[in-house]
Amino acid sequence: MLYVALFLIVTLSAAAMLITVLIKLIIGLVRKIKKGRFSSPRLKVISIILAADIALCAGLVAVSQFTAHTPQIVDEHGKVPENAIAELVRLELNGRKQWISIRGWDINNPVLLFLAGGPGGTQMAAVRHELAELEKHFVVVNWDQPGSGKSYNTGKNISAETYIQDGGALTEYLKERFSKEKIYLIGESWGSALGIFLIDRYPQNYHGFIGTGQMIDFAETERLDYAKALEIAAQRGDTDMVNRLKANGEAPYYGNDMVWKSALYLNYLSSYMASLPEVTNSGYNTFRDVLSSEYGLLDKINFFRGIIFTFNNVYQQLYGIDLRRDFNKLEVPIYLFLGRYDCNAPTSLAEEYFQVLDAPEKKLVWFEHSAHSPWVNEKEKFAREVISCFLGE
Repeated sequence: MLYVALFLIVTLSAAAMLITVLIKLIIGLVRKIKKGRFSSPRLKVISIILAADIALCAGLVAVSQFTAHTPQIVDEHGKVPENAIAELVRLELNGRKQWISIRGWDINNPVLLFLAGGPGGTQMAAVRHELAELEKHFVVVNWDQPGSGKSYNTGKNISAETYIQDGGALTEYLKERFSKEKIYLIGESWGSALGIFLIDRYPQNYHGFIGTGQMIDFAETERLDYAKALEIAAQRGDTDMVNRLKANGEAPYYGNDMVWKSALYLNYLSSYMASLPEVTNSGYNTFRDVLSSEYGLLDKINFFRGIIFTFNNVYQQLYGIDLRRDFNKLEVPIYLFLGRYDCNAPTSLAEEYFQVLDAPEKKLVWFEHSAHSPWVNEKEKFAREVISCFLGE
């Protein structure tokens, strides 16, 4: 996915560079015309055409941003339920402008905040497509966290503390808007760690937490992922991949090219998991998601910029965190939803965490036909288990 992202960013950047060149060309022509160096009607016409083209492109971008929306909820008869809500909302959280989507069949239902993976990932559209069933039971909120998707331009100095503070502020907003004392949390991959951070800092705000693709120890995860990719490549006789992995050296990585070194084994593991016959509905529909109505043209670019640049800047800040050591006593019920074939977030670490975890209630749920994303691989079962754990239905 990171390589697809790079291709799209290069393509879109080339288009942006072309527009920039055209703008400079127009400015140069206008200056020369004013100085009387070029006065032919033909040059004036060319300048006007170029300016019109640029204005049209800028207008299309602006319109796409302004008209971005999350589709209305409709029932089986095509009618909007009386108390339904479907909104994109721009908020200011601790001085940072960020976006959320809010979707549900009944605004009086419990509020459920979904924390996307990354850092830098946006899953507004993906959750809407994959977990629509939850919208019948909850008011489902998706948050484009700082540095991701629609919230990409929130500054460069982002840390785990940034997400914790802004997540706390967002929770307060949701509690006040929907008149709730507490809300529910789901976190996937990076979001599974962020969810733990939030319930540890603000336990009074949450009924319960579900972590899926659960991250435990970030540095150890990278070492295990690297070793697993090397093992699979060797078993397959994939000499080229073995050599490339060894050339990069053992993970975890640091520095400005960390994301590209990590992408080598992460993409390899993703491809491996998707190829397993035991795993159903094996992957994200990235193009469907990025083309969804929630994202304007700039958002579509930032969809990938967040994955690459935010991940590169933030992820390596997390290497010192180990939930088994740092977050083993919590005051909120915890449910871990684990894919049996998850090679991205090793389930052995999640099992160890579950054993040492002290919480009012805890439960480990296995998804036998899933890898890193049970909410995609087995979305029907995932929704049923969420409803069972949170609502007891």
